[in-house]
Amino acid sequence: MARRFYVQGHSKLEIADEFGVSRFKVARMLDSARESGLVRIEFDLPAPVDVELCDEVRRAYRLDRALVLEKSSMREPKEVVRRRVGALAARLLEEIAVPEDVIGMSWARSVNAMTEAIRTLPRCPIVQLCGVQAGMDMRGRSVETVSRVTSVSGGDAYPIFGPLVLPDQRTTEILRHQPGIAETFAQFGKLTKAVVSIGAWTSGESTVYDALDDAERAAIAARGATAEVAARLFDAAGTPVSTGLTHHVLAISREELVAVPEVIAIGYSRPKAEAVDAVLRSGMVSTLVTDAAAAEPLLELARAKPLPPLPGT
Repeated sequence: MARRFYVQGHSKLEIADEFGVSRFKVARMLDSARESGLVRIEFDLPAPVDVELCDEVRRAYRLDRALVLEKSSMREPKEVVRRRVGALAARLLEEIAVPEDVIGMSWARSVNAMTEAIRTLPRCPIVQLCGVQAGMDMRGRSVETVSRVTSVSGGDAYPIFGPLVLPDQRTTEILRHQPGIAETFAQFGKLTKAVVSIGAWTSGESTVYDALDDAERAAIAARGATAEVAARLFDAAGTPVSTGLTHHVLAISREELVAVPEVIAIGYSRPKAEAVDAVLRSGMVSTLVTDAAAAEPLLELARAKPLPPLPGT
């Protein structure tokens, strides 16, 4: 019975018919086989994840998937955790990407770490979702990120050769209508998957925050900004925060990002837990890649303020 069920994939009902017993007796005998050690079940996980935390975070925030790096990572330096989280995201993207996809990627150190770990992808277009932060070396810039991924996939590249934050709306509009940048922006409505990073509105935890002066940071914080994704801001409840920044960044709009069927968000470390919670509450994210250091406070936040019931439930 155990061989038919675990090896050959027969159902309990099929086994019951074959052996002339009830399916309830089959179930009891299979349980007995496991308890006695006749049958042992082992998991050979493709990545070092904490399975229990994965399931708890997924259910708490109603996600399609949640991948949580194992607890041992909590003792490692941030740069090491970033590489491991990036590798985890890379394995996921390699597994779920298909040739029909149009994949968008935002600039972020964690997304860059993911692209460095990617070894295979279908031949699909790769689209840059926002401009580059001034002062970053070329290896860290999103243009290079897109180039690395397309060298693996062999698909078309749609980069943005322009800064993330611009001085005013007029300059932004002029650049958005430049042929190369306009071609990339035209791809946003075709995206089927997007990989983004979640930033917290504090120094060293957000690309956009670090690109602004002190007065702009303070003004945006006063409006309740807690989190940032691809230069789009959210408060603690996951509600979009409207600021003047909206009109002078080269980036995908919040509406276009929400419309992407599969949004994979990378957000890790305890300092980012509240920001990750805020973005997950927005309903934008379908898959979260994180670590145990962020997952544990995330669950506390979810228990303290559960998501509202779904309509009709």
